[in-house]
Amino acid sequence: MLKFAYIEYLYGLFAIPLLIFIYYYYRIWRRRKINSIGEKNLVLSLMTDTSKSKSIIKFFLLLLAYTSLIFALARPQIGTKLEEVKRLGVEVVLLVDVSNSMLSEDIKPNRMERTKQAIMRLIDNLEDDKIGIIVFAGKSYLQLPLTTDYSAARLITSTLSPDLVNTQGTAIGSAIDLAMETFSNDDTKSKALIIITDGENHEDDAVAEAKIAAEKGIIIHTIGMGSSSGGPIPIYENGKMSGYRKDNQGNVIMTKLNSQMLQEISSVGNGEFVFADIADVNLTDLITNIAKMEKQEYGTKKFTEFDDKFQIFLLIVVFIILFEFFISDKKINPLITLLKFLGWKS
Repeated sequence: MLKFAYIEYLYGLFAIPLLIFIYYYYRIWRRRKINSIGEKNLVLSLMTDTSKSKSIIKFFLLLLAYTSLIFALARPQIGTKLEEVKRLGVEVVLLVDVSNSMLSEDIKPNRMERTKQAIMRLIDNLEDDKIGIIVFAGKSYLQLPLTTDYSAARLITSTLSPDLVNTQGTAIGSAIDLAMETFSNDDTKSKALIIITDGENHEDDAVAEAKIAAEKGIIIHTIGMGSSSGGPIPIYENGKMSGYRKDNQGNVIMTKLNSQMLQEISSVGNGEFVFADIADVNLTDLITNIAKMEKQEYGTKKFTEFDDKFQIFLLIVVFIILFEFFISDKKINPLITLLKFLGWKS
């Protein structure tokens, strides 16, 4: 396993495109200065010992040295000892609605983007807890099995979109059923199910499935994405909105938040209902309730010893700087240089 002790230094890599941009415009400025002196070919003929290619090589060598220095400062480390460690946490499974209605813009920028923001905030507040992600529309799919790898959870969250499920619709009940299979098979009270949706359930009896889950000790929270006034569902083609979805009669479909059903689900599931209003999604109470849940002990594999590898990058920096120092900007005939070294005099 590779990790960085001071990962914040890696932000220095963002300066590389800027340095290339500055060098590029320096070359343009230099060429213009040469042209302003006189006729281009004449001026260049007076600069026959200057090598254009070596100047570029020297720049990219220094750029490579800078990159290596950034990695050295970030202090890369490789895990050398993998051990099983004991942790205390709860199991949290997220049911994320990715139906087309989640593209509605009645809350800005749209329901789907607000969902991603809410999930990222939830992940940031987890500590030693396992997280799993299930996406659903007309069908449900497990995207991330229960894990403590929060980086993977963030990556999955960033890719959430209606394209993940071909069968459209909103089948919350079947998603709850899949979630019950995702949790570990024990009787502990350390399981929380968080359903993030606009609540427009068209396929099954979600409340009945929620009761079954609650009987197994699963706490169910719901987050309602959308407004009571609702909004149309945009259609995108090649990344651009081309119109709104319409019914068979040609009328624009309006999708509204079904807060009543989501409140019923959270009520039978002994959890919280959170309403995503226009300004924000207030997750404070939900996060507090998860933190207060009974913790379960579990074992997980973790690297406990790491070897520093920053020395490799420092050596690269030293080697490049020394190598660059001995590269002249002028054109050099290797044969003449060798003969002079052997004592030949012209």
